[in-house]
Amino acid sequence: MGLSTNPFALLAGALAGGGLFLLILAVHGVRPRPPRPRRHLVKTLTTRGAIATVTGSLVLVITQWPVAAVGSVLLVFAWRGLSGGAAEERAAMRRLEGLAAWTESLRDTIAGAAGLEQAIPSSIRAAAPTLRPHLRAMIDRLHTRMALPEALALFADELDDPSADLVVAALILNSRLRGPGLRDVLGALAVSAREELDMRRRVEAERRSTRRSVQIVVVTALGFAALLVLFNGEYVEEYRGPLGQAVLAVVAGLFGAGFAWMRRLARFDKPTRLLMTGRGGDG
Repeated sequence: MGLSTNPFALLAGALAGGGLFLLILAVHGVRPRPPRPRRHLVKTLTTRGAIATVTGSLVLVITQWPVAAVGSVLLVFAWRGLSGGAAEERAAMRRLEGLAAWTESLRDTIAGAAGLEQAIPSSIRAAAPTLRPHLRAMIDRLHTRMALPEALALFADELDDPSADLVVAALILNSRLRGPGLRDVLGALAVSAREELDMRRRVEAERRSTRRSVQIVVVTALGFAALLVLFNGEYVEEYRGPLGQAVLAVVAGLFGAGFAWMRRLARFDKPTRLLMTGRGGDG
């Protein structure tokens, strides 16, 4: 006997799926993301949009299930998120390594009896590529007669990293108080940054297995569903009706909630920053 196409049952299924989605948002909230350049964002959305369109069209032609087509489009856009922020964590570690090297270079330059205003422009030559644009922007601000503490605060905002805030805070205090001991402080901060980098690398190695498990679960679930559709169409025939699609939407929502929960377990949460000036860099 086929599934009933009662419109009230269809509406109830849609409301149940929407209510479950809103419940997940209410419990976990939406994680704020740092702003990205508009050109990079447009390029990313265009590439993913093309892939999502092709994937959704193929799924719709093969299965004739609108819910599956929409789900495949959403999966394409969310696929990178299933890695649990691995790319963000690797970028943060590269930035931390560059920060430690720059702090050591600045410490050695100051040891040569150079003032902080002279040491910062000299340190750009040995800076890592991840820091060089931000350092160049700070030096340009200094050339326009901006006060050193304000330029350093904008530099920290551009880096947007808790470890960088510690170094910048020490530089801001020294630029205002002009006291001795900055070289020793920078040396201690460089050592601390190296130790934090080692700790992050160990944590990343442990989280890698969790991320791999998430990806295996996703691929296995989708692969099993695809095999049922291709080789056992009678088993999933009931999903072709309106009510079947509503039920499929609820099932897909439950799977999506599970994937989001597993991603939350594997993602990298950046610590709270020390310096929060509320101002962005002006380039």
